[in-house]
Amino acid sequence: MEIVKKEILKWLAADIIYPISDSKWVSPTQVVPKKIGITIIKNENGDEIQTRLTIGWRVCIDYRKLNSITRKDHFPLSFTNQILEKLAGKNFFCFLDGYSGYNQIYINPLDQGKTTFTCPFGTFAFKRMPFGLCNAPATFQRCMLSIFSDMIGKYMEIFMDDFFVFGESFDECLNHLQHVLEKCIEKKLVLSWEKSHFMVKEGVVLGYIVSEKGLEVDRAKIAIISK
Repeated sequence: MEIVKKEILKWLAADIIYPISDSKWVSPTQVVPKKIGITIIKNENGDEIQTRLTIGWRVCIDYRKLNSITRKDHFPLSFTNQILEKLAGKNFFCFLDGYSGYNQIYINPLDQGKTTFTCPFGTFAFKRMPFGLCNAPATFQRCMLSIFSDMIGKYMEIFMDDFFVFGESFDECLNHLQHVLEKCIEKKLVLSWEKSHFMVKEGVVLGYIVSEKGLEVDRAKIAIISK
């Protein structure tokens, strides 16, 4: 209950939702585990591996009924193999995370009422796109490709709200990062600095470790499977 209340107050303060009482569309809320953060642990052999921890909870809206009657947007997501091919072998990387990415996209006022949800504290509708809508991934991907169209494939790749910037040298990667951040400022796109990593030699991308050596399977996944 307290988790839901905290999230509702946060959304209201950020002008993401608003109270509504006359909507014909109402969906229930759910609280589910939220995986955030990466930590380093040592396995039985003393090797350091990266693993993910469940350290929080997320309030989600069950939009299954709404999604069942929604015309689907078939805009394609990025192909993971193409992203990995671009990143493999590069010397420097920046991994950027969009802050509540979906919530940065405004919903047409005529459609906002369809996002109405109910909880113990009332009924509310979203002004900005929430998680759970079937067309949210395609909508977000289309927006990101439009914003960064002159950078993607050259020195940047995007998968949902994860942005990957790369370069052959430190200075080149730093220059590419500057272009990306300038575009974010121009389009008022907010990033999560806590989840972002700058000017690193390797990182975990879509289940693989990318570095100047190429691609390696994430050792954390191997350790979990072996157990």
